[in-house]
Amino acid sequence: MHNTLFRCHSLGRIMTEPKTKAEGILSVGAKTYIRSLAQQEIFGIDFEFSSKETLKGIEVEQECIELLNRVRGLALVKNTERRTNKWLSGECDLFDAANRRGHDIKASWSAKTFPGWLKDCMDPIYEWQMRAYMMLWDADEWQVDYCLVNTPDKLIGYEPLPMHIVDHIAEHHRITSWTIKRDLDKEALIQQRLEAAQEYFRQALTEFDQTHSHHMDMAAAYPHAQAAVAQAMGNAVIADPFAA
Repeated sequence: MHNTLFRCHSLGRIMTEPKTKAEGILSVGAKTYIRSLAQQEIFGIDFEFSSKETLKGIEVEQECIELLNRVRGLALVKNTERRTNKWLSGECDLFDAANRRGHDIKASWSAKTFPGWLKDCMDPIYEWQMRAYMMLWDADEWQVDYCLVNTPDKLIGYEPLPMHIVDHIAEHHRITSWTIKRDLDKEALIQQRLEAAQEYFRQALTEFDQTHSHHMDMAAAYPHAQAAVAQAMGNAVIADPFAA
């Protein structure tokens, strides 16, 4: 069986700290999340769904890149390369090869949700995501760039327009950047946890198969048992316990 590659944005869910030694290297929450990933693979269904915030991020991404370039004096273009290693798969937003620095664009939903202060930017889920990118692109640092641009009209709904029409605000006030430096000790921990996660993913697939193949075996054997019992009872009608 091939090793599962985890998406960079999912790393933070796997890296949550176990609360007790009994949990082992993977926390209860991490194992729950990995089982969810396994079930998605088994069913062939992506459990993630779009929201208005996600849709805005997709629609205004290029506008955010242009805003970042103007304010920071850069000339970056959208990355289209997906990279992988033994544990991870990811496609970053922007990579500045000359400075060995990556950028991840986060389009804020509204003026209210835009983080104006650095302390409001810090998020462990995003931190682990950026560390995954640093591993894949061999970067020295990664910036999370929160950008505030106008929300497309069709997404605003009934919210007040002033929270979404923001291009009158100075451009340098509409970007907050949080820089994460590379840490090889944390990367060693990432490798350790992801190897355990791959093993647990395989275990979850096996357990699912064992759980449900047991019922298949019962269903396959049931008609023969039903016939034997019916014959013994003079062909009495037996209610099917497998029926809905």
